[in-house]
Amino acid sequence: MGLCGATSCSGSDAGSTSSSSGGDASVSGGANSQGGSPTVGGTSAQSGGALSAGGSVQGGSPGSGGVGTGGANTALGGANPTGGMPSMGGSKATGGNAATGGLASVGGTTASGGTTATGGSTTSGGNTSGGMLATGGAIAIGGTQAAGGSNTGGSTGGSIATGGSKTTGGSAATGGSKATGGVTAAGGTKATGGSSSSSNTPITVWLAGDSTVQPCTTACPCGWGSQFDPYFNSNVTVNNSAVGGRSIQTWLYEGNVSSTIGSDGECVLTSTTYNARWTNMLNSMKAGDYLMIDFGINDGDSTCPRHVGSARFQTLLGVMAQAAKAKGAIPIFLTPTDAITCSGNTVTENRGFLTDIKTAATANSVTVIDLNQLTMSLYASLGFCPNAGDYTSTTSALGLFFCDDHTHFEAAGAKQVAGLVAKALRTQGIALASYLL
Repeated sequence: MGLCGATSCSGSDAGSTSSSSGGDASVSGGANSQGGSPTVGGTSAQSGGALSAGGSVQGGSPGSGGVGTGGANTALGGANPTGGMPSMGGSKATGGNAATGGLASVGGTTASGGTTATGGSTTSGGNTSGGMLATGGAIAIGGTQAAGGSNTGGSTGGSIATGGSKTTGGSAATGGSKATGGVTAAGGTKATGGSSSSSNTPITVWLAGDSTVQPCTTACPCGWGSQFDPYFNSNVTVNNSAVGGRSIQTWLYEGNVSSTIGSDGECVLTSTTYNARWTNMLNSMKAGDYLMIDFGINDGDSTCPRHVGSARFQTLLGVMAQAAKAKGAIPIFLTPTDAITCSGNTVTENRGFLTDIKTAATANSVTVIDLNQLTMSLYASLGFCPNAGDYTSTTSALGLFFCDDHTHFEAAGAKQVAGLVAKALRTQGIALASYLL
């Protein structure tokens, strides 16, 4: 297991006392990746109809598994007039073509990006634009599949032809189906919630956050990110780029955030150039990696440069999430850890931006781990309320968990919080859990 840290970890986090409740439920599950994966051994067919083995094309140019624009072809033992009869083992689509065991769709075209082979079976790994790979092949929305049956007139989105077959990883037609929550393809990916790639594939888990996440620079504080790596197998490298004292804006634009609040209530940026920590992370990020983003404590400051308003906070979360997705990585948002405050025997919520994080997650189709609620439950189970504020104790549970305040963690406390995050990966069905020990 590899572990990388930030080059500098200066500053400390102030505990925001503003609270925010409610919000949308966390987003989990998967979404299909656009474009899928390339066909293995397949031959791409274009609009206008597929050429069957031994068939002829009128008005088109044949090729090995090729196409003819607008042509109608004959197949072994059968004729296919416009909208006509299917050939032996073949299929019929409105105005379409028949092939021995072939497939057809509206207008006789195979799906964009789809594949055909002699005998009408799709090859392993075929895919469509916007479609979804699935073991045994996915039917397009509105499509029909008849085992050995006929497809009269074709169906919107395409269908499997009479006698046609789809092999493992077969292609869906253009506009192919996406099940709610996503369908995991054989070797494919799930968006929201992560990749279905094998836990044998080396990946990096990138961490962006404040001092509650940062590497241990001294005995205290230790962020939960410093204790995260041991929960994974050797194919995971945790790269912890969290820095104490940062809001999401100063983490992204440090050096370019002024101390002036503009007319919009936001700190004025002197430049929109990103800090090197973010550009370096993006330059090294690859498909299948994860980006875990945990801010919302320092952001509640009333003065610049750390102050961030609600709208900009959501916008910057979206910027980070979309940049990760563009690299093929999977972003995950986390609500900030709770500081330990009590009302009698009850642990109280004391962090802001909780609703903003969930709202931004919904807008960007990103999974949320509600670490605020998880830490509140942990504190309650450990009997931290009520307490005498004995954070400096070297024997009490409270003193061993927290530094000399109510916000930052000792290494032992950080390890327990990291365990909460690891457990959430499993309970929420996030694919990164496949790498856990």
